Parts: sequence; C-alpha cells; structure tokens
Amino acid sequence: MMNRLAPLALLALAGFLPVAGVYPLFLTKCLTFALFAMAFNLFTGYVGLLSIGHASFFGMGAYIAGYAAKAWGVPTPFALLAGIAVAIALGAAFGAIAIRRRGIYFAMITLALAQMVYFFCSQAPFTGAEDGLQNIPRGTAFGLPLGNDLVFYYFVLALTVLAYLFIQAVIAKPFGETLQAIRDNEPRAISLGYDVRSYKLVAFTISAAIAGLAGGLKAFALGVATLPDVHWTQSGNVILMCLLGGMGTALGPIIGAIVVVLLENQLASLGVIHLGFFSIDFSTKAPIVIGIVFMLCVLLFRRGLVGELIALLGKRGLATETASRHTP
Repeated sequence: MMNRLAPLALLALAGFLPVAGVYPLFLTKCLTFALFAMAFNLFTGYVGLLSIGHASFFGMGAYIAGYAAKAWGVPTPFALLAGIAVAIALGAAFGAIAIRRRGIYFAMITLALAQMVYFFCSQAPFTGAEDGLQNIPRGTAFGLPLGNDLVFYYFVLALTVLAYLFIQAVIAKPFGETLQAIRDNEPRAISLGYDVRSYKLVAFTISAAIAGLAGGLKAFALGVATLPDVHWTQSGNVILMCLLGGMGTALGPIIGAIVVVLLENQLASLGVIHLGFFSIDFSTKAPIVIGIVFMLCVLLFRRGLVGELIALLGKRGLATETASRHTP
C-alpha cells in the first residue's frame, strides 16, 4: 500500500514546487519523463520483457501531436489523442511481431523495429529531418492558456496523476496479477490456461499508448520534436531511469526519471571546468557521468533506489515483528 501511495504523495508535493520557486518548465520536463518511465515500467517491470523500442512510441507521439497542432491547427487535447492513437497502432504492430519471442530475442526484435521507425522519421517530410519539428504551439485546453508555463505544468501534472492512477488500477486488477504471474513463471501460467500472448500484447499496447502521451506532452513543453526522441538511445534512457529508481515498483520510475533529468540539467549548467592542464566540458560529458552513476547504482543498489528502500523497510518490519513475538 505504501509503495502505491508514496508516488501520489510525491505528485501532490509537486503541485507546491512552483510556489517554492522551482522553474515550471524544468518540472514539466521531469513529469514527462516520469510518465515515460511509468509507461515502460508497466510492461518491462510487470511482464519481465525488455523492450528497446519504446522510443518509437515516445517519439512518434511527439511528432504526430506536434504536427497536428502546428500544421492542421488541431486543439492540443485532440493533438495529444492523435499521437496516442499512432502510438497504439505502432504498439499493436510491434507487439504482434515481437511477443512471439522471449528474452534477448524479444529485445532485439523491438530494437530492429525501432530502427525502422527512426529511419522513417529521418526521411519523412513532416518531421523536419535533422532540424526537427520546431515552434510547436501549445494552444489551449478546456479554456486554459497552455502557453503559460505554470498553467501548462499543472495541466501535465494532472495528466500524470491520472495516468498513474490508471496504471495502478490495471496492476491491481486480475489482469495485472496475471501479468506478474506470467513474469514469475510463464510455463505455469500457460498450464493454467491463460492466453499468455494476448496478455502480453495488451500490456505492450497500453504501455505504448502512455509513452505516446508522454512524447506528445514533451513536444508541447519544449516546442520541438526531434530525431533523438525516436532514437533507440531514448529507450536506453528510460531503461536507465527505471533501473536506477527500481524496476517493478510504483515509485521507482518517477524517482529515476527525476534523478536523470536533474543530473542532465545540473551537468549542462556546469559548462566547462578547468582543472590544471586540462578542462572538462560537462555539457557534452553528461552521458558519461550518468553512465558512471548507473554502474554504481547497479553494483551497490541492484534493486534500484526504491527497491532497496522497500527491502530495507521490509527487513526492519520483520525484525520488529520477530522481536515483539519473543518479548515476554
């Protein structure tokens, strides 16, 4: 229960951060990547299959939502729905092909499909190729002026909370319990009569839809959709976020996303630091530093920051219960 309520408390706290002077656009970026990480965790964390293709859903959600708003003047909510629809179609297509395999083979198939999407985006006229799709207007939603950074932040926060509640509802229902049973022992789930492929496909498609929403929100937040959004390295970033925070936990993806975005932001702000006879440009070395942090976390916190905290609290609770039983 605490594992599920803690993220809600954190998201509620996020509502007061702009009042404390934190820049709304930075907070919005944290939320969009937290949403992306939650989407990834829904599939990989609870089904146990590693997808390296989630950047396709994130990036296409960004491109389609941005293009619909800029070129066709579609209202922001409907532009986001267009991005989600394309992400769902891609997720269903990817899943129908990849779900037939497990382990490294599943991961490699999703990577190959993602590279095809990346190549398409690099050639398609509506993406702007290397320049990207720029000057995406935020427009309005339900009468709210989303061009205001603070208003847009609360809009994204509301959608993130709704997405989190939806994900938790999915996990708490028999559908979610079946996914975890498939993750823990797929042959046993098959022997019990479950249509394992259908469950995986539905979970993959739902995950793709939420990733598409995250991509669309990111495009509106920054006003741009670019090729790195759809590149496989973006999938690597979300894998890092989930592993860093704790795969298969409710709070882990949110914490991991915040840590990674915060690190990138702080390292970029450091710029060039001169150390004696040589200098380091941290604005270009951020991936190296984040990679080092990731390796340290994998070595020291194999279950992620939140996973290790949950395990520690569980051990303390068990020790307290055992001590109370032996107390006369």
